Amino acid sequence: MTRRFIVRPLAEGDLEDAARWYDDERSGLTYRFLNDVDRMFARIRERPLQFPSVLGDVRRALLHTFPYAVYFLASEEMVVVLAVLHLRRNPQVWRRRAR
Repeated sequence: MTRRFIVRPLAEGDLEDAARWYDDERSGLTYRFLNDVDRMFARIRERPLQFPSVLGDVRRALLHTFPYAVYFLASEEMVVVLAVLHLRRNPQVWRRRAR
C-alpha cells in the first residue's frame, strides 16, 4: 500500500525560502539542498515510523547534509509534511502548524 504524501502550502513556502537563500549563497547549492530534501521525503514515505516523535504525533526527520528538519504527521493512509525548517528556527513555528 502506498501512502498519500501531502506537503502543506506553508511547508512548500519553507522550501522555497530555503532554496532562495541557498541560491544566493552559492551556485548549485539549491540543487544539493532540494536533492537532500527529496531523498528524505522518499525515506519518510517508505518508513515514516522510523523517525522519532517530538510532540504528540508530530515526527521529525533530520536532513543529512543541511541543518534542516522535516516535521510531519503519519498514518496508515498518508503522510502530511507540516514544516521544513532550519534547526535554529523557533520551535513554536512548527508547533503552531501542528495544532
